[in-house]
Amino acid sequence: QVQLVESGGGSVQAGASLRLSCAASGRTFSDYAMGWFRQAPGKARDVVAAINWSGDSTYYIHSVKGRFTISRDNALNTLYLQMNSLEPEDTAIYYCAASSSYASLSKGAGINYWGKGTLVTVSS
Repeated sequence: QVQLVESGGGSVQAGASLRLSCAASGRTFSDYAMGWFRQAPGKARDVVAAINWSGDSTYYIHSVKGRFTISRDNALNTLYLQMNSLEPEDTAIYYCAASSSYASLSKGAGINYWGKGTLVTVSS
């Protein structure tokens, strides 16, 4: 089992920045590819960004490329999402996810473990 706990969400104005963190415990963090998903009101939960076990390969959806950066610190068992130039369309609950397959995770599938989410609200 892997337990994932997100933090760092909040309410900000458009153009601001937030940094989300996901603390992992349980099984070996570096065994898993990690990702961030988000779910806006009335919409499905979709992948936003993914990172492989070592951190040398990343994936982003088009709408966040150049604004968001996913990273991980395997020594601290922590996943990050730096979000800059936030837009109202980024408003959602953000979830941390672990997967044994980076390829599947990048397509939004193959999730082994989920966090409970952290809310990000961006006002115009």
